[in-house]
Amino acid sequence: MVINGSREKLGHSINHKKVYRIMRELGLTCVKFMRKSRKYNSYKGNVGKVAKNRLSRRFSTPIPLQKVVTDITEFKCLGEEKLYLNPILDLYNGEIIAYNIKKRPTLDLVIEPLKETIEIIKNRATYRTAIHSDQGWHYQHNQWVRTLKENKVFQSMLRKATCADSASIEFLCVLK
Repeated sequence: MVINGSREKLGHSINHKKVYRIMRELGLTCVKFMRKSRKYNSYKGNVGKVAKNRLSRRFSTPIPLQKVVTDITEFKCLGEEKLYLNPILDLYNGEIIAYNIKKRPTLDLVIEPLKETIEIIKNRATYRTAIHSDQGWHYQHNQWVRTLKENKVFQSMLRKATCADSASIEFLCVLK
């Protein structure tokens, strides 16, 4: 038992359930050790076609807009509010080409920055672009896939449970 930060043991053995009950009766909560809320996971199984991994952990390129990566990250704000960020990053120079922030992880969260990115690609790309993502339902959605095909953009997806395949965007999202 620790009282006021001191590590001196008082020789009392108390069941953790009794401590929880007394804390509940006194209206006390422990903020530091509360269970973390479930992290956002956009994977819902195969809801569309899973694309081939074209990047294969080759995260650098000397050609602008040749390889771009994207991912959705959940941010927990004050209170219970959450925000979802979807950046699209160019691996040529680490520039965020487009992004979107929403309160809910809807399809628009990924489609709007994709359309912005495609406009930039049409105007500035000298080489065919590949966009790399995880296997979240947003990136398997028919509208996402169709938009990529219509604009001649390669789709690339990491394998399930291999976050190292998208380490470049995961690292950016961890820096939150």
